[in-house]
Amino acid sequence: MRGMSDDGMGPMVMAPPHSGHSAQPQPPPPGHKMAMMTHMAFFWGDRAVVLFRGWPGERGAGMYLLCLLFVLALAALAEALTVLSRLLARRSARSSSSPGGPAQASSAALLTAVHAARMGLAYLVMLAVMSFNVGVLLAAVAGHALGFLLARSRVRPGAARDGDAARDGGGLPPSDGSKA
Repeated sequence: MRGMSDDGMGPMVMAPPHSGHSAQPQPPPPGHKMAMMTHMAFFWGDRAVVLFRGWPGERGAGMYLLCLLFVLALAALAEALTVLSRLLARRSARSSSSPGGPAQASSAALLTAVHAARMGLAYLVMLAVMSFNVGVLLAAVAGHALGFLLARSRVRPGAARDGDAARDGGGLPPSDGSKA
């Protein structure tokens, strides 16, 4: 039958076309609850909303800098938790009765909690970057770099001492060219 829907329930009703010159929907009025500005491309400015509604928002450059430091710290802490996770896994492997055997429940629970915290921080950093603010992106990258430098790189203050080189399993050759 002509004019009937595929399921035979009756005629299909089509919505009338939008009036006006634009096919795009109009933004809500300024006082409306959906009037929040969202960016879909990277932008530079201190009037961003990162992680929470209204934060830092229109509060000025000081709060924006605090927000950037917060994102930097989250990213650095995520890198530090990576090291903690590896250390706990090694300790758990050493303390198990047989190599490759099951770990103790307490060490497995601690390792799981550290992993969950690390993933939570990583997702928070990702959500902050999704604000599409260039400053937040740079703060996240700088935080991961700083966290890697401090926690995961082999650069250690005073690593040239003999005790540290032996504990780290080696070190850089001496600067005088000798094979000490």
